[in-house]
Order: sequence, then structure tokens, then C-alpha cells
Amino acid sequence: MNFAASVPGFRRCDKRNIRHRLNDIIILMILGRTCGHVGRSDIIEFGNHNLNKFRKMGMLKNGVPSEATLCRVENGIDDSAMADRMQEFVGNFHDELLNACRDREIICVDGKAERGTVQENGRNPDIVSAYSYNTGITIATEACQEKSNEIKAVPILIDKIDISGKIVTADAMSLQKDIIERIRTKGGDFLIELKANQRSLRYGVEDKLREHTSLCSYIEGPEFGHGRIETRTYNIYDGLEIIADKKKWGGYMTIIEYESFTSKKSTGVCASEKPLYVSSLPTDTPRPGAIVRNHWSIESMHWGLDVNLLQDKVKRKSAKAARNLDTIQRMVYSVFYIWKGLRKKRSDKRKGVAELIRHVSMNFTRLMRFLCQK
Repeated sequence: MNFAASVPGFRRCDKRNIRHRLNDIIILMILGRTCGHVGRSDIIEFGNHNLNKFRKMGMLKNGVPSEATLCRVENGIDDSAMADRMQEFVGNFHDELLNACRDREIICVDGKAERGTVQENGRNPDIVSAYSYNTGITIATEACQEKSNEIKAVPILIDKIDISGKIVTADAMSLQKDIIERIRTKGGDFLIELKANQRSLRYGVEDKLREHTSLCSYIEGPEFGHGRIETRTYNIYDGLEIIADKKKWGGYMTIIEYESFTSKKSTGVCASEKPLYVSSLPTDTPRPGAIVRNHWSIESMHWGLDVNLLQDKVKRKSAKAARNLDTIQRMVYSVFYIWKGLRKKRSDKRKGVAELIRHVSMNFTRLMRFLCQK
């Protein structure tokens, strides 16, 4: 409720024709989506069904807002301000959850297209997020401008968060001089995939690897999962011996060669791949392959937004409304992961988001008890 009250208003108050308080509407949208109600009509039905209970809490005194009102609110709220308020909200729990895990924090950076919204140029708006692997919550988000991409948004996102002593992981698009410099300046380390978007660096590293032997090498697996057997081999090289243009990247670099060999159990079809990663971590870092794999946790979170909250299927006409929807849905996800992080029982920590949504959607009393648990 403090988060909802902190979102800046946009409506004119001098005409005295405002029937519903903005924070009441925001709370209604968050609680409705927490219970699995995605569309505006479903949220209104949820509000009408529990109207008496909302009124006992001092909310919705003039009834449930209409669908048109919900639409105006989503399009009117300052999307950047609301995303900043979400960052403040999760920041209240972030340090406590991080202290509980006692590991070096891994911050995964990646973008997600809002496929339910199409801009005038025919593109979907992109939202870049910083996701904490250790806590399971989204720390901050930044929207890409209409005629821009993630390369311009990632530096702004990094400036919003504290990365000192932490490891930032990202895909190949973030392997840019400006982004690397910002991470180093703020005292963080990075691990970023190397692809052909940095053509000379990629092919130069591939050629030099044939001439050098790895400083460290280890094998993981074979492991069975998702219907396939996978064996992973990691080779770590000193990047200063391999990278030609060392001054451009501003310091020490490590090359990680990750060779994956998979075999489908049902058909026996085999496949292999050999992606490369560059990092500022020292070559004696224990098992950097775990950091490589942990980056995919942000993809799992994006998948959960699409599957559990149907983000890509919800249509919004403007990029502002799409980002406000994204912020509210990430708030819902953060609430679930904060609850899991603060619980002591292992069975509670193992519960998935879909299971928790089913649990709290049973009745309003169960939802309130869930939110009040510590």
C-alpha cells in the first residue's frame, strides 16, 4: 500500500470529479493479478466479488472503477516514475534476502519485447531489466526508446543499481565498450557472451584459441534433463594473451570456452555447440560455468511472466501502458519471491509461482494471510 501511495498522480484534482483514489486502483490491479486475473474485466469482477472486504480496509468506497477508468490509469501514470517506485519497493527487501544466501550476487541483464503492443514503426517496445539471480527479484527496469535498442538502455540501467563487488551477466548485445567501462568504473565484474556482433574480436579469439592451451579445464555431467543427456566442458584462457585490441576493453579479460554435447534420449540425435564468453573474473575463479548457466534464470523469469501472467497475450495500445503493465506484473512476481525468500520452511521455498497463485486465489482471506506472513 505504501508503494501504491508513492506513485505520482496525473489527474487534475481541482474539478473534484475524481471518484476513485489512484492508490486504490493500483492495489486492485496488483491484488487481482496476484490471484491470476489478467484482463481488466477479470480484475473488475474480482473487485466486485470482494468489494465488502475492500471497503472494510478503507478502499473502493465508491465502488469498483470501470474498465475505461483502468485504461485511463494505465495510460496516464508516468511509467518511469512507477518503475522507480518498484525499484524502491524491492530495495527494502533486497539486502535482507541477499544476506540470507551469503553468495556473491549475480545480476542478470536482458531485454524483453512486449509482444502485446505494436508501435507505429511496427516494432514491439523493449524493456531491459536487471534481475538478481540470488534473490529472484527484478531490481530495476529501463525502457528502450522507440527508435533505439538495448545498447542505449543498458548503460542507463547500470547507473540505477549498485553493482560494486557483484557479477553482471548479459547476452552478446551488451558487449560494448561503454557498457564494459561503466561496469568496471562502478566496481563490478562481468561475464558476457561473445558473438559475431563483435566480428573482429570473435574471429580473432577463435583463431588464437587454436594456438593456446587452456589454463584450466573441467567437465560437468553427463546430466539428464528435459529429455536429453548433456555433457559440458569448460576451458578457461587468459584473455590478455589472446585479445589483440586490449586497450579498447580497459583491463584484464578472461576467455571461457563452453562446449556442450547433447543427446536426445528418445531419438538418440546428437548435437554440439561451442559458445564463447568474455569476463573480467580471474582465471582461477572456481567453476565459472555455474555463472554462465545462472544467466538463463532471467529467461526463466521472462517465461514465467508469459505463462503465469500471460504478458505477451495482453494487448496494450501504447508503450506507456505496456510498461506500466510490466511493472505491475513484476511487482506481483517480486511479492511471491520475497515471500519465498523470507520463509523458513524448505517446502515453502520450493513452491512455484503457479502453485502460489492457485493458493492465494482460493479466497480473499487466504490472500491477506499470505501477504501478512513473515
